[in-house]
Amino acid sequence: NFLHLTPPAVRRHCAVLRQFCTDWPVALATDAACEAHFPLEVVTTDYVHSGPSLRHPDARIVTIKVKLSQLELDDHARKKLIKLVGDRYDKETDVLTIAADRCPHRKQNYDYTRYLLTVLYLESWNTEPWEAGITPADRDEFLFEGSASEQNVVTTIKAIQEAEKGVSHATQEDILQNADVQQYREAVVTQKNEGESSEHVQGYKDSVKRLLGLN
Repeated sequence: NFLHLTPPAVRRHCAVLRQFCTDWPVALATDAACEAHFPLEVVTTDYVHSGPSLRHPDARIVTIKVKLSQLELDDHARKKLIKLVGDRYDKETDVLTIAADRCPHRKQNYDYTRYLLTVLYLESWNTEPWEAGITPADRDEFLFEGSASEQNVVTTIKAIQEAEKGVSHATQEDILQNADVQQYREAVVTQKNEGESSEHVQGYKDSVKRLLGLN
């Protein structure tokens, strides 16, 4: 290792080793590109210390991190995975963190974290029979799809079009894809799931005014 060498000696060693190095891949020029090609981040720590043993007990700890957006998950699987992992998932960064230290060797803990991630992923795709009977009242979050709010906005838009043109040919799918309706949907979901605040109420107010053409 280089720990005992002076800076000039390190530079001489690096100059000799440079001939064996290759250029950094152009496809990995940015952090985003590296994350796209290598979504799984593995964190370990090596220790240099003086003691009766070469092995530091914390060197066996392995932590893996992955963004849920990098995993192939539908809406059901994503929500179930978040429920299973609890506080190991960071909503702000969309990062799932799994750490292991129960095994005596690093390789064992690395294999164990990979095993846990695999089991969690496969279990998130399983749909138990009782899940088919879940009602909106059983959910801990508001879903706009199929809600009274969705039906109300479709009915309102059709009524406005009929009042202006005498008839409305728009389908429910066309209405729900409208940009103003999408903004209203986001405002309703935010207020229902994140609670009322002056910012959320103002956003809901603006979306309704825009939806009704009152701006």
